[in-house]
Amino acid sequence: MPSRRRFLQSAGSIAALAATRSRAVRAAGPRVTERLARYMAAARDQELPEQVVLACKHRILDTFGAMVSGARMHPGEMALKYVRSLGGEPQASVVGSDLRTSAVNAALANAMCAHADETDDFEPVTKAHPGCSVIPAALAMAEREHRNGEEFIRAVALGYDLNCRLLMALGPDLVRGSHRSAEGTSSTFGALGAAASLARLDERGMRFAISYSAQQVSGLWSWVKDKDHVEKAFDFAGMGERNGVMAVDMVMAGLTGVDDVLDGTHNLLIALSTDPKPEEMVKHLGSRFYVTETAIKTYSVGYPIQSPLDALLTLRKRYGLGPDNVRSILVKLPTDAMGIVGESAMPDVNCQHLVAVALVKGAVSFDDSHDVALMHDPSIIEQRAKVMLAGDQALMDPAAPRGAIVEVTLTDGRRVDHFTKYPPGTKENPLSTEAVSAKARDLMLPVLGLDKTEKLITQIGTLERLEDVAALRQAFAT
Repeated sequence: MPSRRRFLQSAGSIAALAATRSRAVRAAGPRVTERLARYMAAARDQELPEQVVLACKHRILDTFGAMVSGARMHPGEMALKYVRSLGGEPQASVVGSDLRTSAVNAALANAMCAHADETDDFEPVTKAHPGCSVIPAALAMAEREHRNGEEFIRAVALGYDLNCRLLMALGPDLVRGSHRSAEGTSSTFGALGAAASLARLDERGMRFAISYSAQQVSGLWSWVKDKDHVEKAFDFAGMGERNGVMAVDMVMAGLTGVDDVLDGTHNLLIALSTDPKPEEMVKHLGSRFYVTETAIKTYSVGYPIQSPLDALLTLRKRYGLGPDNVRSILVKLPTDAMGIVGESAMPDVNCQHLVAVALVKGAVSFDDSHDVALMHDPSIIEQRAKVMLAGDQALMDPAAPRGAIVEVTLTDGRRVDHFTKYPPGTKENPLSTEAVSAKARDLMLPVLGLDKTEKLITQIGTLERLEDVAALRQAFAT
């Protein structure tokens, strides 16, 4: 009994101390959860700058391209098979199919499609993949709730912000240093931002949705061992979409929760980071939009391979390189990329293999990057033996975190090199609307056909004038 009394006294002291600290923080001003929730509730009615709207439309189109093409890749097919078995009220559509299911299930399937073929966008500083983590959730919720295109765009901008800001607050390298997947960690918050905006939750509802999402934030770096890209598509995208949309749905159904999960004792940020920076969740909200900072891939390959391919193909064109006059190729990568794209069993994330393909073919098409048979092609294997990877600490540049240097030694002894600091598609080297449309067209044509592809590209190009996002279904369903 005395020990129980001491325990209760101790617990009471701790609770009293926590309450005192909580009152002190409240007296100092609004805390992070309150400020974030307030912004989230207001963002759906705030006009976005023109360049942000354009960036949103580019990422939406790019992600539709990824979803549609991914619907015919193995991870997408497995996701469709799985959600079809779940049934569910027909609230939202799965791209490239005839299936309508619950918003949660549709978001899960579309997200796995979006990351099935390594063509989705990428944020270079956090290494997050916001498009596949945000847009499937926005699509499912907008279709179910019959929201207009302007609301859809604003929801996407908010989702990108939450996706990247969570990692900035945690510290991306600290997340990975704890064996966690930064992509999986951030994806739930990306989906949350988009879905909560389109659900039109008030500030209190936003707080609860943040809390339900925080409880589900997960992801391990073990995805690097996935040889089939199926679990990776779930880890990077499907899991977060399911979590975020479900969190919003629970709040819409009236479930209540914790209203300050980003602050105080036992909060999300101190649970997942040894050096959290909570202010990063709200810093420059409304003036810095992460959707403008992500990179749209020019090749359907793992992002650390974008710069090596650009550099190799630049050298190939400049010096007339080919298998017969190249003795060896050294690819220098940031050190943190070595474990991601070095000697992978998947062709689209194997740097040596894709550099060899580029040397032989002079290009790397979507089909090339996903053709497992090419990994066993004698002509490719012969050139792949010439390619070496090396981690270069000097390339660990926060301002250009995915640059690469390619050094080629020719058979006559000459050495030529090229440094691609910013590959095409980055904010420093952006793609035009025409280029984004061309990429999306190549990805979608084999699945949707010409008429539907062109209709979808046109609709997304004028998305802010669309009265009901559900109208897009006529173009992306099959």
